[in-house]
Amino acid sequence: MKKLLFAMLIVSLIMFSNLSYAKGKVSPTVSKINNYELIELNLLNGLENENTGLKSSSAFLLGEFKSEKSVIPLMRVLRNNEEPALRIMAALALYKIGDARGIWAVKQASRFDDNECVRKKCNQFYTVYAIDKEKEEN
Repeated sequence: MKKLLFAMLIVSLIMFSNLSYAKGKVSPTVSKINNYELIELNLLNGLENENTGLKSSSAFLLGEFKSEKSVIPLMRVLRNNEEPALRIMAALALYKIGDARGIWAVKQASRFDDNECVRKKCNQFYTVYAIDKEKEEN
């Protein structure tokens, strides 16, 4: 009886160890592309969420990833959100992305935003961008 139980245990271990190798290999470039698109989609969904912390961290990470798809939603946050901290985070993300539309929105916010702190931060972002652009041209 013990020999039969031991044999069944060995056979089941062999079967389960083979199941872990049954998956096909995916090339690293394909999985990176799919992962990046999935991350970008999730961050864009986070930007539309009502949770302030999630919205703020999503904006920051979209800036870090330099997501071109997020420029319009970030401009919407910069223009329409009630929270000054979120508007500043959206401006920072737009500055990091470096898209001309986003930089223009940051420049406009530096001149016309209702909150003085947001205006100052946007002015800092735009000034640093302009200095970096001038250095690139020379």
